[in-house]
Amino acid sequence: MTRRRILVSLLGLALAAASVAAFVAASAAGSAHAAKATRNLSANASGKLRFSVKTIRAPKGKVTLVMRNPRGSGIPHAVSVKGKGIDKEGRTVDPGGTSRVSATLKKGTYTFYCPVDGHEDGGMKGKLIVS
Repeated sequence: MTRRRILVSLLGLALAAASVAAFVAASAAGSAHAAKATRNLSANASGKLRFSVKTIRAPKGKVTLVMRNPRGSGIPHAVSVKGKGIDKEGRTVDPGGTSRVSATLKKGTYTFYCPVDGHEDGGMKGKLIVS
């Protein structure tokens, strides 16, 4: 083999290795964008129509909200999410229970709320910011 052919072959191998490295890096970045996030909150323990937080932040991808309904709340609650074409409701639970809702979300602002009649209008809602 001539020196030139060896150099061309080595250059080809280096380019192939760089392409594989770029592909692996892009795949890893894509996986980060499809992240899964779980955020915890609770209903107000004294029975007020409020959540323990007013704003939740999460990365885009599958987001799960887990809401604990404390025994002291005295009334059923649930957690749901809506906005940008999404409207998913978690199961309504009695005091002592846990409600969950999951949705695959794009970047943007959504509303998390309690879907029990009158609870959202009474103030049981917050902002979910997905980035």
